[in-house]
Amino acid sequence: MELALIVALIVVFFGSIVLVGAPYVPTHQKELSTAFDTLYQLGKRDGVVDIGSGDGRVLRAASARGARAIGYELNPLLWLLSRLLSLRDERVRVELRDAWTAQFPDDTTVVYAFAVQRDGKKLVRSVQREATRLGRPLVLICYGSPLKQLTVVATAGAHARYQVDPLQSKPLTL
Repeated sequence: MELALIVALIVVFFGSIVLVGAPYVPTHQKELSTAFDTLYQLGKRDGVVDIGSGDGRVLRAASARGARAIGYELNPLLWLLSRLLSLRDERVRVELRDAWTAQFPDDTTVVYAFAVQRDGKKLVRSVQREATRLGRPLVLICYGSPLKQLTVVATAGAHARYQVDPLQSKPLTL
């Protein structure tokens, strides 16, 4: 009886997170390595934001390539797991918060996300808002569904790379 209650609570808990974010689907390490090796080669000058960072494997992969990485995760269990797995990595930070309202660190160059069709517009708006605030383009690497609002720059398996340009804040005078 107790086991059934625990299982039911876990199902309800993880299921409720899906209402506001994407489901937890871990990125395969080999696919992630291919994406980071072919779509965008991360280095020490890069800052990576992972929207819905799950267990933190994207953050740790970015850090292994020299980048600083921050993940935003809504699920407290995944947040805790990610923090524990990344505990000794000084370049990795994980926050328990809604990525849609987060202000990205000023050194952000790359945004990584598991893309689901339902959240495509929200994802693009969020990254474009931050590109505009930072005053420069951001690289967006998505795993999963294509984003219809942007043009694909390159693909590697189920990953796609996009460039999100800042919106022009003032009209140009010629």
